[in-house]
Amino acid sequence: MDWGNVTVEDLMEALREVEWSTPPRPLPEFFSRFTAPRSYSKWTSRLKCNLYYYRTNYFILIMFILAIGFIRRPLSFVAALLTGLSLAFLNDSFAVTFNEKVTRTVRQFSPHLAAKMRPPSSPVLRGRPSKRAIHICGWPRSFFVFFFAAASCVLWFTSSSLLSVAWALVIAILATLIHASLRTPNLKARLNTFREEFRAVWRNYSEM
Repeated sequence: MDWGNVTVEDLMEALREVEWSTPPRPLPEFFSRFTAPRSYSKWTSRLKCNLYYYRTNYFILIMFILAIGFIRRPLSFVAALLTGLSLAFLNDSFAVTFNEKVTRTVRQFSPHLAAKMRPPSSPVLRGRPSKRAIHICGWPRSFFVFFFAAASCVLWFTSSSLLSVAWALVIAILATLIHASLRTPNLKARLNTFREEFRAVWRNYSEM
């Protein structure tokens, strides 16, 4: 896959739909080889490839740096957790998995309530079912995104720690960009990219 031809929008769409439950890459691989990119095109290609391949590592790195900023203000940790949940619900895989686990848990105690939490059936257009909108516990996904985002904004305002956490977030993002810019993509990263791309194409083909 030529990452030079992948736009930022394509990368964000791939990160939104990709599976995030995969374990992080080993630390020896994560910190193994660093070289400076030789051109701007090489840098953008490397940056997008590493952001996709080491996405779980970068997520843990950002959370670790943010946790350091939360030590003195515990309420800001709750606000950040709600913010993270509102962003996580934008990921299709996370939202579907979360809904399935909650529904499965509720079914053990109240099958009748679990039946009400099922998403509405998708309409049929031209003899083919349209793409189903993602629901969580029977509600549209956007409801949970806005609810957790609004709750996090209230906590950020009351905790008065937005500035210190913002600095921690800037440091975390800079650390991620520096690593993604200098980490040389290995053959394993490229093979994994081809495998992910094949799975996406096969999944779209099977849904036709």
